[in-house]
Amino acid sequence: MTPATCVLSKPVCERFDQDGFTILPDFLPAAEMPRYRAAALAYADARKAVKTGEAFRQLCQVWRDDAVLKELTFHPRITAAVSELAQVPMRLYHDQILIKDPHNGQASEFHQDRPYWPLGPGRTVSLWLALGDCPVESGCMSFIPGSQRKTEVPLQVLTWAHDLFDKCPELEYAERVVAPLRSGGCTFHQGRTAHRAGPNLTDHARVAFSAIYVEDGVRLTSGDNWPYPGAKSGEPLADPGSPRIC
Repeated sequence: MTPATCVLSKPVCERFDQDGFTILPDFLPAAEMPRYRAAALAYADARKAVKTGEAFRQLCQVWRDDAVLKELTFHPRITAAVSELAQVPMRLYHDQILIKDPHNGQASEFHQDRPYWPLGPGRTVSLWLALGDCPVESGCMSFIPGSQRKTEVPLQVLTWAHDLFDKCPELEYAERVVAPLRSGGCTFHQGRTAHRAGPNLTDHARVAFSAIYVEDGVRLTSGDNWPYPGAKSGEPLADPGSPRIC
């Protein structure tokens, strides 16, 4: 797939390398989001979503089963942005729906994603797209700039408020950037960038679409049949289960 070009400015890409994330309000048209939000909620209602410590409901690999949500996974504007941020050929690792139900008081506390993934070295870019307005009160994303350079921190439990800071004390009083978004706004972050999504204190579900893209050639380091049937530990991610996107 050859994505469109020049979606992002050079300063945005440079700040992504420096800070480990970027915040892009109005990245996709807000008028298109109700269709995707409805598809995400219908998909979740039809299947048993996995609850992660009660912080959110999660469904992975939705692109395989839902044609509407697949449009987001391989949206040309999204894949173009990933290409420009990564500057290397990239593949899909997995996509997911993340739903925080109304009045869910459990935050997804500051954590890095990379320790959770059974992947070898290589660049990663994660999308987080708001499928409805996402103010601070509904559980928007927050980031710690520069935290992607903390590459040796062991896995952190995302429902333990202080776990990251117990393991990396120098981050506790680091700058934090909060990212409330209107519908269609998104963030991209690196796999080692510490981030958090707060509790949902509103009367409406906070529905987000996320996708993780990894450098072409990255190998699984453990486990078989994830992220797709036939995937083998020690082998690079490959088509058709992990499609090349740029």
